[in-house]
Amino acid sequence: MPRKWWTLLAVCTGVFMLLLDITIVNVALPDIQHAFKASLSDLQWVIDAYALSLAALLLTAGSIADLAGRRLVFAVGIVVFTVGSTLCGLAGDATFLSLSRALQGIGGAIMFATSLALLADAFEPRERGT
Repeated sequence: MPRKWWTLLAVCTGVFMLLLDITIVNVALPDIQHAFKASLSDLQWVIDAYALSLAALLLTAGSIADLAGRRLVFAVGIVVFTVGSTLCGLAGDATFLSLSRALQGIGGAIMFATSLALLADAFEPRERGT
């Protein structure tokens, strides 16, 4: 399979994961509240830590990708996102979960900022429909 299709698969998988993670935690909020005896404020931070870190670092991650290389930066984003996800699974309280979600958001920002640029590099304009 040509490299461009592997790029498409990697980018689509990464973007799917990062977009799913924005809202999927809402399903688990009652269980999180019960397991961690979390307050409403704690639950808000569990949700918002991801979205805030993603939004805050999106432009910065794009600039870093332009300087350091998009493929490398995307790979770093996957690693950061995966480490954040693992730490979420290991969280013992709501604060640690919120911090882990923020780390996920950082990884998500890195992946999201580089995704379209990677696809633009992989596919010729005629293949992109432009």
